[in-house]
Amino acid sequence: MIRNVLLDLDETILDFHKAERIALARALDAVGIKPVDAVLDRYKEINLMQWKRLELGELTKQQVKISRFELLFEQFGIDVSPSETARYYEEMLAEGHFFIEGAWELLQSLYGKYRLYIVSNGSKKVQDGRIKSAGIAPFFEQIFVSEDIGYNKPDVSFFDACFAQIPDLEKDETVIVGDSLTSDIRGGLNAGIHTIWFRRNDTAGFGEICPEYEVVRLDQIPELLKRIS
Repeated sequence: MIRNVLLDLDETILDFHKAERIALARALDAVGIKPVDAVLDRYKEINLMQWKRLELGELTKQQVKISRFELLFEQFGIDVSPSETARYYEEMLAEGHFFIEGAWELLQSLYGKYRLYIVSNGSKKVQDGRIKSAGIAPFFEQIFVSEDIGYNKPDVSFFDACFAQIPDLEKDETVIVGDSLTSDIRGGLNAGIHTIWFRRNDTAGFGEICPEYEVVRLDQIPELLKRIS
């Protein structure tokens, strides 16, 4: 029987990519850079690559925050402080929120039936601001953010630290739901818990990472949890 549901935040509950583009455009404008599509699109690609390096343990969170702007500005020949831009970006990203379709309804459906937890690799300042804006904190028993934990998904140490704070946790009663194979699903597999991959936008899978279950819509999750139980 499933008792504990670990939910990723970005691209599972909240639409990070939409918020990211708006915050980035505002941050670039604040430092005098015209936020044209070419720059915004390239930032997204660079940012994804840097986060993958974080998951592999090649970069720290602070290095990711700065290096993505260093690489972007170097490519476009932009002479602006990466650290100042990163500061503006985080401030603006922490403001407001956008829900993934069906996310609010999912939380309402699961609340009271399972113990819900957020597990996120995001920046604490940013995630705290977005969670507050979205008004979703009351749904959750606890909120685990990697900057607080000291480890990032998929490191098993991240999950061990979370599990130590969840009363009477049994791994066979615990599932993680997330959009990232390399972070959420690999992390869940490393930790020995059930895994549900939220496969958005026909995302292709990776042969070496095999989720136990997958869904393409959030409204499929309540019935799936009943079946796992």
